[in-house]
Amino acid sequence: MRIPQGAAVAVLATAGFALVGCGVQPTGVIGAGEPASGLTRGMRLYYASDSGLRGVPLLDRELKDLNSVMKLLAQGPGPAEQRDGLTSLVQELGGYTVSGTGARVTIRMDGAYPLSGHDQGTGQLVCTLARAQSVLDPKVSADDVEVTVRAAEGAVLGPYRCAEFLDG
Repeated sequence: MRIPQGAAVAVLATAGFALVGCGVQPTGVIGAGEPASGLTRGMRLYYASDSGLRGVPLLDRELKDLNSVMKLLAQGPGPAEQRDGLTSLVQELGGYTVSGTGARVTIRMDGAYPLSGHDQGTGQLVCTLARAQSVLDPKVSADDVEVTVRAAEGAVLGPYRCAEFLDG
């Protein structure tokens, strides 16, 4: 069955009026930019939760170096984050030194590393330090940073990337 051209235009015009009558207004193309990929920019501290690691923006502090980031992470989440179920599993690591060059970060522990390496606590360290290194060196993507844990006692752990610890 063939619909005459005039009838097809009338049907389309009627459908268009019906949409306008429902409050749907015609719009042009809305650009949304590039699709999201990888970790976002800006400093975040990562904390453990029942549902996995969650990044909390660090808005009110200037980032000086990786060691100062570790101290902030060891302080644990603030009261609002604690109410949301976040906690820190790296509050008592003992002595350490953190250094970073390009996409490589190394944590040197004075003693043994108390975590297994495949846990949320290690993920907190890896993701927080990867983010911090990308903020300190803007040419480096947080997705590319590899973090290695070298304890005075025990095996070398890593290198790890943050994506290994994020679910989803």
